[in-house]
Amino acid sequence: MSRAREGAPASWEVFLRARRGLAHQHVGSVRAADPDAALALARDLYTRRGDPLSLWVVRSDAVHAASPDERDPYFAGARHKPYRYPEHFAPLTEKGPEGDDHE
Repeated sequence: MSRAREGAPASWEVFLRARRGLAHQHVGSVRAADPDAALALARDLYTRRGDPLSLWVVRSDAVHAASPDERDPYFAGARHKPYRYPEHFAPLTEKGPEGDDHE
């Protein structure tokens, strides 16, 4: 994706990690000309409450994501590999495959 005008502010996605042990979460976006300005804006907008552990900004055009239309190739299960699913396995019982008791 290219910018419409040279020198125009770019869109930046903002990710925040509230505390150790948690993952970064997308909290919003800002528009800024460079990463330092984007980080400063993100800090002012998204860290007013609390004391977050870290803050990331990523140019929006650098984020690659799967769209909902591409759901199946990315997230559908591997139905041709049934051993990956719990319903493939038989429950543990005291009876054998023919219903005979095992001793």
